[in-house]
Amino acid sequence: MLAVNELITNAVRHGGGRGRLRLWQHVGAIVCEVADHGGGISAQRLGDRSRPAPDTAGGWGLWLARELSDTMEVESGPAGTTVRISATLAAPRPAGTD
Repeated sequence: MLAVNELITNAVRHGGGRGRLRLWQHVGAIVCEVADHGGGISAQRLGDRSRPAPDTAGGWGLWLARELSDTMEVESGPAGTTVRISATLAAPRPAGTD
């Protein structure tokens, strides 16, 4: 939930004040996609996978989303950004094994 919140916050702050959220289940995983119509993210920013400095007020969103999900894909350009994250779902327990 925190990863999704960070992506939504980024869409609102940097993507023109609004975005689109899609959420679905696919082959043992939950997938979340957040898209916006902002100006895009620079290639330098997308390539930087280092943890932000502890005293930095911003710049945590993509880093947290990447750290808190199993996969993350980003498509970004002048027409906007789409970020898709996924998390593997735990296999259901057989009945009576609680």
